[in-house]
Order: sequence, then structure tokens, then C-alpha cells
Amino acid sequence: MATVFLEFWKRRRAVLAYDWDLIDWEEEEEEIRPQFEAKYSKKERMNPISGKPEPYQAFTDKYSRLIVSASGIFFMILVVIAAVFGIVIYRVITVSTFAAFGWALIRNNSQVATTGTAVCINFCIIMLLNVLYEKVALLLTNLEQPRTESEWENSFTLKMFLFQFVNLNSSTFYIAFFLGRFTGRPGAYIRLINRWKLEECHPSGCLIDLCMQMGIIMVLKQTWNNFTELGYPLIQNWWTRRRLRLEHGPNAKASFSQWERDYNLQPMNAYGLFDEYLEMILQFGFTTIFVAAFPLAPLLALLNNIIEIRMDAYKFVTQWRRPLPSQAKDIGIWYGILEGIGILSVITNAFVIAVTSDFIPRLVYAYKYGPCAGQGRAGERCMMGYVNASLSQFRVSDFENKSEPRTDGSEMFGEAVKYCRYRDYREPPDSPNEPYSYTLQFWHVLAARLAFIIVFEHMVFTVKNLIAYLIPDLPKDLRDRMRREKYLIQEMMYEAELDRLQKEKNEKKKKHRAYHKEWP
Repeated sequence: MATVFLEFWKRRRAVLAYDWDLIDWEEEEEEIRPQFEAKYSKKERMNPISGKPEPYQAFTDKYSRLIVSASGIFFMILVVIAAVFGIVIYRVITVSTFAAFGWALIRNNSQVATTGTAVCINFCIIMLLNVLYEKVALLLTNLEQPRTESEWENSFTLKMFLFQFVNLNSSTFYIAFFLGRFTGRPGAYIRLINRWKLEECHPSGCLIDLCMQMGIIMVLKQTWNNFTELGYPLIQNWWTRRRLRLEHGPNAKASFSQWERDYNLQPMNAYGLFDEYLEMILQFGFTTIFVAAFPLAPLLALLNNIIEIRMDAYKFVTQWRRPLPSQAKDIGIWYGILEGIGILSVITNAFVIAVTSDFIPRLVYAYKYGPCAGQGRAGERCMMGYVNASLSQFRVSDFENKSEPRTDGSEMFGEAVKYCRYRDYREPPDSPNEPYSYTLQFWHVLAARLAFIIVFEHMVFTVKNLIAYLIPDLPKDLRDRMRREKYLIQEMMYEAELDRLQKEKNEKKKKHRAYHKEWP
């Protein structure tokens, strides 16, 4: 669907460019940024196109600045990872605290309570880091000293997208692919500071945690963005009207001319439509990268965009000054970012289906270990016994000291519990092989997951490229109009050339007649 969307956007872009007569429009040679010219005015070289001297940035200076900028980007990504690690520590400590909580509602739902509070804290961290990232991206872009304004805009756009994309999706990637993968097993848990056991997924699987993470983050972020986009100019304009009433009286607005009323509105932000583009691109990534885990994301995005279209219209017409128009053939570097998100979404959804969900384990059981094994078919009856096959056996006496149960279960079952079950594919404690080692079924599931990822990616990429090839970049009616326009231009040029040749021929005839009349 992402490929279809991008292909149809290219068709729509072509129609808009034709309607605004921008199909063959090319930006003129851009002027050098004043900051670049002031920095490198002492060293000049001849421009190979214009033949005029211009400021020149040495190779070593340019790439040393790029290395410093890349190091800054890498450091800020490490800051995001550190924030995610802090959330992980919070989840590890909180789930133990909630499990021993006095209130039964919290104690019985400690996993859900931990996930919900962690997501809300993560959202607050995301919004705080977004403010920091804008300043860091501006600093690093100015440090690079881009030569032209378009180079500056592309560099700043790429940094802001990388920062905010990693900031928004890092915790989601952790829950999807790392949560519960490195916790160990009963009797040999991996502990943080040799005290807290690492958090595990919900008993029904990690998709519940992933859905909760994506749902809360998406709803909160869209609500916050809509509030700030409309609420900030409303408050600012209200304050401006209040100040004008104090200075010029209660009927000040009626006495102002239209241009004065427009001038008292809020100016458009310094980056133009950059924030609008960034919001839509991040939303596009959120609705495609993990759509297999959260199918409601496209619906939420659609509802949000329907509301935001009206809010943006109201904001542009009544709250902001009229923006200055400028020509552009397309959306620039944003389209390349959308293409990259489309490729990443294929990979992540393949991993979500293969690793996070139970699709592959159920498939392996149905065809290899279930009642229908070897029959080449699968159905509801073929899944009988799947839950039992997906649980391993553990001897209660093998618990480590920190994980020993408070009771032996005799109060509930009438006798002491000797064995318990947990989700994994491991040998039982009494196995003639090594106890608690991985079973053959585990390796079959692992091999099936890797095979599914490879086959799924190649198949989807093939379909993706096929769709991109089959859908033309120009609509047929637009192509016909362009050909018609080209034909008419050629006809006009041909007729003009015929008229010119006819006039030359008539002039030659007149000259020839006049020459013969001179002789007696």
C-alpha cells in the first residue's frame, strides 16, 4: 500500500506541476549563502558554469565538518538509546513493585500498569527531546556550512527526520524485537545489578505490549500536535488583541485597515511548512513500519488527517499572516525519505510477523508436530495440543533463591506443586540430554523464522517493484494533453517557418523583377 500511495502521489504531483506550468521548470543557479560567502571569501576559484570567481571550501575543511556533524548525530542517537534504557530500568523496577502492591487491582494487572505508565513517561521524554533536537540539528547544519539554501534545507531536513524518527520509534523497536528475548529462563534469570529480573512479555505475547505502546504514543502525539498547532496562535492572537485594546481603545480592531489586521496576526514559523511535512512523514512511518502489529494505525491517521485539514485551513486563513508563495516542482528530499520508509517497513513487518507474533511457531507445529504432521494440510484440528507443545517444564526445586515461590501451592491444589510450565522450547529437568537445553522444535522454529523473513522480503520487494513499474508516473489524459501541446507548438513553429520562407521567396521575386526592369 505504501508503494501504491507513492506511485499515485507521483501522478498527482505531475498533474499539479502541469496545472501550474512547472513541468519543465528548473531552478536557476542558486546564489551562495551569505554565511558561506563570508566564511570562505578569502579563497576563490572559477565557477566552471558561470566562469566567475566564487568562494571555495577546501576538501579537508568540508569533510572534517561533515565528520564532526556525523559524530554529533551519532551522539544524539546514543542519547535516545540511553533514554530507552532508562525506560527499561523503570519497567524492570516498577513491574516488581506493582507485583507486590497492596491494591489487588494493581497487583493482578502489574504488567499492564507497568506498560501504561512507561509509555506515558516515554511520551514526555519524546516531547522534551524533540525541543532539544531542533536546536542541535540547527547547530550541526550551520557547522557544516552548506553552500546554497537548498543544500542547507536538505541537510537540516535529514537531521531533523533522523532525530525525531529515532526518538519516536526507538522504544517501539525495543518492545517489538528485544523485550523478553534476553531474560533467561526459570532458575537462571538474567538480572539487572544482580537484583531485578529483566521484564518479560505478556503471557499472551509481545504484541499486546507493542499495540499498547503504539496506540498510546500515536493518540497522545496527534492530540498534542493538534493542540499546539492551533492553540499557540490562538493564545498569541488573543494576547495581541488584548494589547491593542489597551493601547487604542475597545474599538481598535474596527478602526484598523485590512492590511493592519493581517499584520497583527501571527507570522508563519521560520521553517515554513517544514513542521507540517515532518509531522506527516513521521505519521506515515508510524502507520507503515509496524502496521502488522497495530492495524488500527492507518484508521487513526485517517481520522487525524480529516480533522487536521480543517484545523490547518482555519489556522492559515484566520490565525497566520499570508505566507509568501514560492515555486517548486516536487516535495524535494521528503520523497526520498518516504521511499526509505517504505523499504524499512517491508523489513520490520517481516520481522514482526516472524519474530514477534506466534504465526511461525503455530505453522511449524501444524505441519511438523501436530495431529496433521506429514499430511500437507493445516486447519483448526491440526492445532490441538499447540499450547502444551509451546510450554516447557520446570522443576520447582530448581528455582534460584531470589525466585523461590512464597508457598508450595498446597493451599490451592491440596498438595505441593513440584513442576510448573513456562513459554519456551526447552528439555524437561529429567531429560537424558542436557536439562533445560533447547529442543529440536526450537531450532525448527528458528530456521522457519529466518526462511520466512528472506522469502517474505524478496516476495514483497518483487511485488513492490512490479507495482512501481506497472503504474505510470503520468496519467494517460495528462500525457495526451502534453503530447497535444507539443504537437500544437510544433505546428505553430512549422507554420511560422513556412510563412518566413514564403516571405523570403516573395521578396526575392520582387527583387528579380525590379532588376530586369532596369534594362531597356
